[in-house]
Amino acid sequence: MKGKLTTHVLDISIGRPASGVLVELVHVGPNGENEVIASSYTNEDGRLNQPLLKGEHMKQGIYELLFFVGDYYRSRGAATENPSFLDCVPVRFGISEPDSHYHVPLLISPGGYSTYRGS
Repeated sequence: MKGKLTTHVLDISIGRPASGVLVELVHVGPNGENEVIASSYTNEDGRLNQPLLKGEHMKQGIYELLFFVGDYYRSRGAATENPSFLDCVPVRFGISEPDSHYHVPLLISPGGYSTYRGS
């Protein structure tokens, strides 16, 4: 199996990659139960050093990426509200083809975010 799941985070408020963002990968079970199966911090390029899933660990199902952007902005001194408008950004998605590359980027600013299925 050659499939993998990757992500990266770009801070569009400064036009740079967002380093130091905690990212958790959650598997959503058939009865709605959640299990954190991976976590890592983004590097200087806003990417993770390793795929969150790859090879035989890529399985069909529902997953959720949790991006802890509130902590990122607080560490930069950019959080202006208490509590921050955005704290943890969840992105729920499905993997239907485990042999494919799934890339889920996140574009952030203190007041909003965007995502898409990348390549």
